[in-house]
Amino acid sequence: MTATARPDTSAETVTMPHGKSLDVHRPAPGAVRPPVVLLWHGVGPDERDVMRPLAEAVAREGLLVLVPDWRSDEPDGGRGQLLASLEFARARAAGLGGDPERFVLAGWSAGGAAAVGVALRPDIVGGRRPAAVVSIASRYDLPNRTTGTVPLADLADLAEASAVPVTLVHGTADALIPAERSRELRDALAARHRPVLLEEPVTDHAGVIMTEYDPAAGRCRPSEDPGVLAAGRRTARAIARAAEGAAGKA
Repeated sequence: MTATARPDTSAETVTMPHGKSLDVHRPAPGAVRPPVVLLWHGVGPDERDVMRPLAEAVAREGLLVLVPDWRSDEPDGGRGQLLASLEFARARAAGLGGDPERFVLAGWSAGGAAAVGVALRPDIVGGRRPAAVVSIASRYDLPNRTTGTVPLADLADLAEASAVPVTLVHGTADALIPAERSRELRDALAARHRPVLLEEPVTDHAGVIMTEYDPAAGRCRPSEDPGVLAAGRRTARAIARAAEGAAGKA
């Protein structure tokens, strides 16, 4: 177990039973049973570190944030590792000091669509839906990593779509996945009278999580750009608001 010190939050790394690492970002001392956020990274294998800037910002909002590694290059596309991290987070939420009744599932890019998949098809987790879902800069017209189904098709096919509140966050300057993808899901959920909100900060695919893409490294790294940091804080606040409305819904 390793730890990093910050003036207002703290973090440690634990190993889950299936062997993958998970970072635990704690809010400032004094928070009593804060909401719990399980935050999935995108398609890059084992990139939980990419989510650190956003995770720290969410922890500063007073939430307990859990960020696991998972590998999209597994034969099952990462499904087993994603669901194992969800099972671990639910089982350990109270022991880590969080409130399991305010459990928010969130994700960025491929991780976001995977989170929405759990909300729409809770049968894959024994029918236990998260209290709220936050999906960041994702798309919903392709099979997602947890259910293997297309979220937009799930909405069209299911007699009763999930009533889990969904918050979508998408940068208006996202050239990798256009913001229109999140607008499509927002409109589809709203048409079925499902609770949904869409935040559109002025930033790109990486900036929405307080990072910038480094072509030399082939991955995202923390950004110091004031505009990017402001956009990321907006994402963090969106997650915090989703958690505020999650009491008693897990």
